[in-house]
Amino acid sequence: MIRSIVRGVGTALPRRIMKNAEFETLVDTTDEWIVQRTGIRQRHVAAEDETTASLGEAAARAALANAGLTPADIDMIVLATSTPNNTFPATAVEIQERLGMRHGFAFDMQAVCSGFVYAVTAADSHIRSGLARRVLVIGAETFSRILDWSDRTTCVLFGDGAGAMILEGVESPGLLTDRGILAASLRSDGSHRDKLYVDGGPSTTQTVGHLRMEGREVFKHAVGMITDVVEDALARGGITAQDLDWFVPHQANKRIIDASARKLGIPEEKVVVTVHLHGNTSAASVPLALGAAVADGRIRQGDLVLLEAMGGGFTWGAVLLRW
Repeated sequence: MIRSIVRGVGTALPRRIMKNAEFETLVDTTDEWIVQRTGIRQRHVAAEDETTASLGEAAARAALANAGLTPADIDMIVLATSTPNNTFPATAVEIQERLGMRHGFAFDMQAVCSGFVYAVTAADSHIRSGLARRVLVIGAETFSRILDWSDRTTCVLFGDGAGAMILEGVESPGLLTDRGILAASLRSDGSHRDKLYVDGGPSTTQTVGHLRMEGREVFKHAVGMITDVVEDALARGGITAQDLDWFVPHQANKRIIDASARKLGIPEEKVVVTVHLHGNTSAASVPLALGAAVADGRIRQGDLVLLEAMGGGFTWGAVLLRW
């Protein structure tokens, strides 16, 4: 069978780092309050010349370098983002142009914080169907553009950044020991859409709008939804949580990460955490965390890795792969 193996990963972050102390001059909050409730200590904020497309391009080039490939080797680009450069065309095609590609195809995917996990499964499907051999999967966001900087319950949570992964289809025996994507599970439930959303859009207000969130409601649902798709992906792969080498969750809140890992029986030392450095970067969250763990040598070839995310909609999903 065809398996989609990881050939390379890359990340990109805006130049500016915004620490919690800066918020004390903007809204009624403190560094201690933010750290205690979220685990976030800082985040990166895009400058005027830094966009979702430019960050996505930088992450893509880093992934290509890591894989030893060039844009000519890529057949397809899928960009997970909720903050595109334009309503249309897709920001993925802008990245395609920035990379100098005149072949293949590119499109955006919108599943908010679950976007990268959704995009990885889409790439895997295209590879296994024969429509593409090598796919560049990117998660890139500039959430600072849609924040209400006077809302202390949301503006402290989010940051900007991008991460990328290159998947390649290879012939495999079809065993659990194969490298590549072994299983996935995706879910959504639109009845929760008013718990985490942006209050604007072309078809309704003709404005971009600002992010709005019912934090307690999101937290209440998060752990159960996360464990639901993780357990389903593990069952589809024929393994247990104890078999995992690394758990790479969406970096939204340290308390959600810790509670999910405890419920799944995954020890703390196997959980990749970068929320203290990046905040919640939505679709860029999982690839940024993944990139950090690969760069520092934690994730190595042969390791069993589980990716997981939950976002507005609600959407949630998990991908099991062998590095």
